[in-house]
Amino acid sequence: MAGRNMAYLRRHEVEKLLHLEKGELDRLLEEDEDFPEGSQDHHDLFNQALGKEPPVTWDGGSVYIWAARSSRFRERGAVLLDRSLDTRSVAPGKWLGFQPTSQGPAMDWETDLGVVRIVHTTRHGAACAMAEELAEDPGAQGVITVCALFGDIGFSGPALIAADTAQPSLEYETQWGLLTRLVGQPLPWWPRALRRSDVISQWLPGAPVTLAEVLPDEKETTLRQAATVRWPDDAAKTALVDMANAMRNQHIDSLASEIRIFAEHGGNPHGDPLLIAARHRTEGYPLPRIDDRDLLAAGWRTIASSQLFEAYEPMEIGMYYATDLLPYGPHTEVRTRGPAARRWGQQLTPCTPTAVHAVLADDAQDVTFYSDPATGIPAVRKGSSRDGSWVFLAPLRLPDQGAQLESVILEDTVWIQTTDGRIHPGPCTPGDHLWWGPGGGDRPTEAAWVISQLMDDTSTHVSLTDHWHHAPAGLTKLLNRTRRYGTELPRAALEHARTQQADDTP
Repeated sequence: MAGRNMAYLRRHEVEKLLHLEKGELDRLLEEDEDFPEGSQDHHDLFNQALGKEPPVTWDGGSVYIWAARSSRFRERGAVLLDRSLDTRSVAPGKWLGFQPTSQGPAMDWETDLGVVRIVHTTRHGAACAMAEELAEDPGAQGVITVCALFGDIGFSGPALIAADTAQPSLEYETQWGLLTRLVGQPLPWWPRALRRSDVISQWLPGAPVTLAEVLPDEKETTLRQAATVRWPDDAAKTALVDMANAMRNQHIDSLASEIRIFAEHGGNPHGDPLLIAARHRTEGYPLPRIDDRDLLAAGWRTIASSQLFEAYEPMEIGMYYATDLLPYGPHTEVRTRGPAARRWGQQLTPCTPTAVHAVLADDAQDVTFYSDPATGIPAVRKGSSRDGSWVFLAPLRLPDQGAQLESVILEDTVWIQTTDGRIHPGPCTPGDHLWWGPGGGDRPTEAAWVISQLMDDTSTHVSLTDHWHHAPAGLTKLLNRTRRYGTELPRAALEHARTQQADDTP
């Protein structure tokens, strides 16, 4: 099953698991067609380097599950998959209390089988790690099985991954409904954002639903701290608080959606609804947002151009979450050795680094900082001018200098050469990119539509809305082929292609 911790067993380990005598495994493989198939696909690199033939191994979890479902080996198999549990009567269990553990907040439940610990986390491998820890602890208080959340919904409630302390490395899926029957009462469930010890520890059987606050994540905390800095204008603070509020609202909406989905679909279809143990506070939500996009854009411009140390982390967040408010296009990287890139580099002006420069540098050591006086975009050169790269944010538009598009150069990105002898990276909107060449089922309609707009007006604010519909078919076909590095397409070729249907373009 996807999501469980995988453990592969060699022949002697399978024999040990099932308590088989020598030769019994071969007979079992011959006689039982349901026994999991072995494979030579899982082998260590050391033996591979020595040229040794890899041994046959078995997925230990699959063997453990098979054993539980067999009549002969069920006592060697997964505890919670024993088929007799479906029919035999069980005495109601009882709640033993909250347990803070290394894998997350947990609850212990006494059952007919022994103590079952449910760790309220979706961390991969948590059930296995907790079971291993308990197996090595003499004072494990009789815990026989550890269950952890899988994050999805199973047949009878939230999906669970289990690991037995007798075989802690072998995980398997079990059912929420089975555990509910073993403990004799509905099991509590907490949404992801409220699976915290301070919330879960408040619960006890019969307790009312806990109302808990959703804690800010690291990004929200960074933005709110940055909003306390003395900025040159109030717009920066407004932009920071607005984004922090947006993140908090999104977290609240996601939490509410998760609760709604699990409440509707996470209960036992033949039993009780899912017991939602905690909900978020609703007072004061949603947090207020700013409708004035010009004000927010002005704030992000202030942050981007700031040389304050406190601007770096907010800018890093903004370049991911506020791309539509920044005066730049997408992140672009090109090699400095290209002729077009080399020419463009000569047009740039060295400058003192700003917050956006620092984000583009990304902790690189050998960097120099520039700005493009024509388009206003920031640029960082990593490495030398001969064997390095330019990292920049593409412009949203080219300068209005009365020049026309003279040619297009295909060199790491789309370069626009104008009749005044200058060269610029092709303008592009955030979230898009300009490319060419065979794209399988895709077509380079972004580049074709941008080029077409610039042929009419080099200083236009390019739009890529519905580019697949607007891009001239002939231009798209011209770009939809492999080109040598640095290919230059003169305006005449572009004009000709734009007037052609795709089938007619050479």
